[in-house]
Amino acid sequence: MMKYQPVIGMEVHIELSTRSKMFCSCSAEFFGVEPNTHTCPVCLGMPGTLPVINRQAIENTIRLGQALHCEIQPHNVFARKNYFYPDLPKGYQITQYELPLCLNGYVNVEPESSAPKQIRIRRIHLEEDTGKLTHVGQSSLVDLNRAGVPLVEIVTEADIESADEAYEYVSKLRQMVRYLGIGTGDMEKGAMRCEVNLSLMDTATGKWGTKVEVKNLNSFRAVRNAIAYEIERQTEVLDEGGKIEQVTMGWDENRGVTIVQRIKEGDTGYRYFPEPDLPPLFLEQTWIDELATSLPELPEVKITRYSQEYGLSKKETLILTDDQATAHYFDSAVAAASPTVTPKLISNWVTGEMFRLLSETNSNISQVKIQPTDLVKLIELVNSNIINQPAAKQTFAVMFETGRAPQAIVEELGLQQISDSGAIVGIVQQIIADNPQPVEQFKQGKETIIKFLVGQVMRASKGKANPQLAEQVLREQLQA
Repeated sequence: MMKYQPVIGMEVHIELSTRSKMFCSCSAEFFGVEPNTHTCPVCLGMPGTLPVINRQAIENTIRLGQALHCEIQPHNVFARKNYFYPDLPKGYQITQYELPLCLNGYVNVEPESSAPKQIRIRRIHLEEDTGKLTHVGQSSLVDLNRAGVPLVEIVTEADIESADEAYEYVSKLRQMVRYLGIGTGDMEKGAMRCEVNLSLMDTATGKWGTKVEVKNLNSFRAVRNAIAYEIERQTEVLDEGGKIEQVTMGWDENRGVTIVQRIKEGDTGYRYFPEPDLPPLFLEQTWIDELATSLPELPEVKITRYSQEYGLSKKETLILTDDQATAHYFDSAVAAASPTVTPKLISNWVTGEMFRLLSETNSNISQVKIQPTDLVKLIELVNSNIINQPAAKQTFAVMFETGRAPQAIVEELGLQQISDSGAIVGIVQQIIADNPQPVEQFKQGKETIIKFLVGQVMRASKGKANPQLAEQVLREQLQA
């Protein structure tokens, strides 16, 4: 039995993809833009300015809450969270506190190292992002293009018990955001940031230890590694009779360690109170219901459908549903397929040859030139014995590079399969004459040698012979 059980809660911030910021009309597209060019008196916190709520941000948050099985709160209020920091020009952040948009959701995770489980979501609230600080020597430069961009904060219960569960959880969140089309979830661009609250519970007494916060983890790898390291660090401190201090830690990616950023001193003193410049929101239930009906088919539903209707393996369903573009491509091909082209055959090509070439070319499925209908036509050429599997792979490679239709490529390269037994007989007779020893072994009962002889026929025909027909003619000639 383990001496300590990790107890982990997470706060994940995700920027929403809207044209304008949360409370003003400035463009929310700030990445790579000249610093401090997407600003106005409202997001700069100038006196006398008034915020206006971004309807699209509200809608995006509701749809996220619905996808994560949350209760949507028709009555919610924005609040002021008061603190002073250079990247917060107003001296306070407009956020939600007592009455957020979404409560009591969950995410199902299936980490490789443990059994499937449910991570409960306590709340999802909407707020504005802060600016970005860049530290140069003894100075700090501030870029306020990001200040005011819509941001959701997703807060879990302390249900996570390992680094692998946390990794799976944040992966599922990013997948959901992308499926809904409400954000990019690009951690390398700061569009998704994670914070971990971690303590160790004494399994003998059930008593929770002191909570340590690890902030601003900007990659899935950092989430996993920081949690694993912090569990190891706290375990070592406790085993040596030490005491865990309530601190905020940062993650040093280069050294692979957590480092103390500041010491917690009880209440943070944010002095929350209702935002006086924004009225309470009373959302119509009919609008909330309409948003629920507009949700796309979500990953968990697709996984179940692919498994039950198409008989695909768990591995295949996970690959095909990993992102919406792949799932859409697969669904489009299935919709275009004839009765002889099964979803399983389509899956084999998408998860096999297509993903192999995507990896080799460092590209993604949205860049694929092969139309789903042409993939179906290629499979039909194989099923009808017009081309064999090696020729199909050769054709697919040309299709991947050019986007051309398969039939034209097959005709141009002369890849049509030889399916006439009369045309194969001569090749077979020559192979029998050239390989007396393997022929004798076959006649003496070594059945497996037939594969070698078929291979020789395929080589002599430059891969064009129908393998099944080649074996049939071989057996006939050998018996004769």
